[in-house]
Amino acid sequence: MKRLHVNLPHDPYDICIEKGLLRQTGALARNVLKGRRVVVVTDELVADLYAKTVLNSLSNSGFDVSLTVIPPGETSKTVSMLENLYDAFMDAHLTRSDAVLALGGGVVGDLAGFAAATILRGVDYIQVPTTLLAQVDSSVGGKVAVDLKAGKNLAGAFYQPRLVLIDPDCLLSLSARIFADGMAEVIKYGAVFDRDFLKQLQGYRDRNALYHDLDDMIYHCCDFKRKVVLEDEKDHGRRMLLNFGHTLGHAYEAAYDYKTYTHGQAVAAGMCQIARMQT
Repeated sequence: MKRLHVNLPHDPYDICIEKGLLRQTGALARNVLKGRRVVVVTDELVADLYAKTVLNSLSNSGFDVSLTVIPPGETSKTVSMLENLYDAFMDAHLTRSDAVLALGGGVVGDLAGFAAATILRGVDYIQVPTTLLAQVDSSVGGKVAVDLKAGKNLAGAFYQPRLVLIDPDCLLSLSARIFADGMAEVIKYGAVFDRDFLKQLQGYRDRNALYHDLDDMIYHCCDFKRKVVLEDEKDHGRRMLLNFGHTLGHAYEAAYDYKTYTHGQAVAAGMCQIARMQT
């Protein structure tokens, strides 16, 4: 297992990366959670693929578990859906000693993380990202949020998870479009931090060639982000480099009502446009 330690002074946690890691969710969660109850939040697509594995693993480790399923897509990252999660948490009798587990892509992680940050003035949560974009970027660093009518991620918090569990095997179920969505964030790290890493990415012929090195690629991206977060947790300085392409990207997403282009596609377009402006 590859492991990175995010050694923040008040909220340290580990990022664990290994193929097949979903089956160890319960055992690893037991090491960091103090309560007995876990509410798993996922979307309809991910629920069909991975919820049973995660729920069984948590149950086998002694947790009292419940499942809350939301519709997939950015249109679920709203204040009204946040309120639905609050109701589900209360129906599950969640207490301040219990935890939330976000199983899914960036939307699930952002929404469930913000719900965990604000319910009962904050409960523990674990990120279990299932898309490439979430594995290399949004699950790490503690940014959680919902969208408002005025724009994306305008209501949110910095709230660190207790653990991030990354299973690269989850990426096998992704469509080519959603996998490419995540590669935009991978390319961002190379463009901003490491030219050699960017050249390595250019050398892969296709997705199959990349799969052999997925663990290492995810590890390097998470390590880039870990180092930046340790230096600038609250996004006042160096962490703003991670927003490369995002200002324009968010505008593209909003212009098409979050329905036409994925986040990664919009960020890729934003990076290209910014690069053109600098030449």
